[in-house]
Amino acid sequence: MEDVSVFSRIIAGELPARRLYEDEHCIVIEDRAPQAPTHLLIIPRKPLVSVADAREEDVPLLGHLMWVASQMAERLHLEDGFRLVVNNGRGAGQTVFHLHIHLLAQRKLPEAGLAEGLQD
Repeated sequence: MEDVSVFSRIIAGELPARRLYEDEHCIVIEDRAPQAPTHLLIIPRKPLVSVADAREEDVPLLGHLMWVASQMAERLHLEDGFRLVVNNGRGAGQTVFHLHIHLLAQRKLPEAGLAEGLQD
């Protein structure tokens, strides 16, 4: 795992990134390898490695990140919908070990059978 993540370096201003939003808790940038026409990253300033590393004291921060995602979707007029993705750990596809939420939109993103076999 990285000692100082690329996201920590972006937050510190050591690496360039176009910031679409920022506040005292997080920043929002465009993904450098987008998987959809709209692909943003909502990144907390606090360097949590993953959701699994969050503690009870991080509950307000996690809620804030979700709220920021909804505000970005509203600002970008994503009325047709958007997807939020959090990869937790290497086995789930996490490559930068600093918690972040992917906001993807403007591309058909099927469930691909994720809900098959589930009952109400």
